[in-house]
Amino acid sequence: MNKLNYIFLVLALFAEIIGTIGGFGSSVFFVPIGNFYFDFHSVLGLTAIFHLSSNMSKIVLFKKGLDKKLIMNIGLPSILFVVIGGFLSKILDSTILEILLAVFLISLSLLFLYKKGLVVSPNRKNAITGGVISGFSAGLLGTGGAIRGLTMTAFNLEKSVFIATSAFIDFFIDFTRTIVYYQNGYIHKHDLIYLPFLIVIGLVGTYIGKRILKFIPQDKFKKISLILILSIGFLTLLNILINI
Repeated sequence: MNKLNYIFLVLALFAEIIGTIGGFGSSVFFVPIGNFYFDFHSVLGLTAIFHLSSNMSKIVLFKKGLDKKLIMNIGLPSILFVVIGGFLSKILDSTILEILLAVFLISLSLLFLYKKGLVVSPNRKNAITGGVISGFSAGLLGTGGAIRGLTMTAFNLEKSVFIATSAFIDFFIDFTRTIVYYQNGYIHKHDLIYLPFLIVIGLVGTYIGKRILKFIPQDKFKKISLILILSIGFLTLLNILINI
């Protein structure tokens, strides 16, 4: 039996807490952190399983807030394209795509942070486009929550509605890609030693994140989300440069 890496588990808890506060899920931190300890395909498999439990926690804890229209406009195209991205992850070189994702997250978050008057139209077309990109990225790279988060910030949702809606969409994305990843051979028996610990971390991290959210004013929530996404972009880029 493989020995547990406790530092990785602590970092996974951190990823879950920050992902809950940001409202876009833990995978945006969990994937780059996991890549320091596991091969890329193993990280994809662990991320999908881990997210199933963490998103169930968010749905229960934030169940009073759901935006059904966004679930349809963002969720349905996300589920479709996560399947496409999941299958392509087996045949495409992910390094270039990870670099593009990191640059995209850094550029877009900086744009929103420094151009505070910039307005993205909260319309159906933008919601569907965000769903397509985030779903495809989730399947291909293991993380698409930050892109979905950037899309959802345009709709200026109340923070509990933002988190619940994002988690609901993410749950079905993870359920779908878990099946695809299993068929791809990404879910390895020797990695399943982490599964019970990650399930507990998903519950505890979500609860801690919810408690912290009570102290964050609504007007600062969008800015915090963008700063977290900017950090994710730099962390992803750093991880890629280290492994080149």
